Amino acid sequence: MLKLWQKKLKLKFSRDIFDIVQFGSSILEGRSPNDLDIAVIFNKIPLKEQLNQAQNIKVQIGKEAQNILVHAKAFDLYSLFDKSNFSKNNIFFSGKSLISGDYFCKRFGFTSKVQIRYSLKNLKKKDKVRFNYLINGRMGKYGLMKKYGGRLLCPGLIEVPPEFEEIFIVSMKEITNKLEVSRVLEG
Repeated sequence: MLKLWQKKLKLKFSRDIFDIVQFGSSILEGRSPNDLDIAVIFNKIPLKEQLNQAQNIKVQIGKEAQNILVHAKAFDLYSLFDKSNFSKNNIFFSGKSLISGDYFCKRFGFTSKVQIRYSLKNLKKKDKVRFNYLINGRMGKYGLMKKYGGRLLCPGLIEVPPEFEEIFIVSMKEITNKLEVSRVLEG
């Protein structure tokens, strides 16, 4: 239920709305969020009208969310990218559009990815084998890469979609703590 971006919601909204984006912990696999964070992004209109329309969207989403608290935040494109907006990175990097069902950053020509650099140096052979099975699978079972759409860029570096970052990190840390995570936007 938390993945509203996967559904074809029949939201009613005005042309003043640039996009409606779900972001935060409800986007990430492996989390158990207790609320939904929604950014309602407007073209340039008065603040009072933004707040009224955002409240309307919140009510509509609240009906779909079934007992889950919904937080709707109103932004115009200028305030969204203002340096004082602490949620802008999360909205832009991993937010998913409830209108298109795709990453919000794609509206601007970017693709977001998480790159995880790992090292198996100084691990026992059995742990290296376990790590390989975790990533690539074993005996007909899918590994993390196939299951969640990751790809090996080179030995020691994999790339995964942002919503699966936590699943990869938690699983990989069970075998090795030598991990570095980078968030990348490709244009």
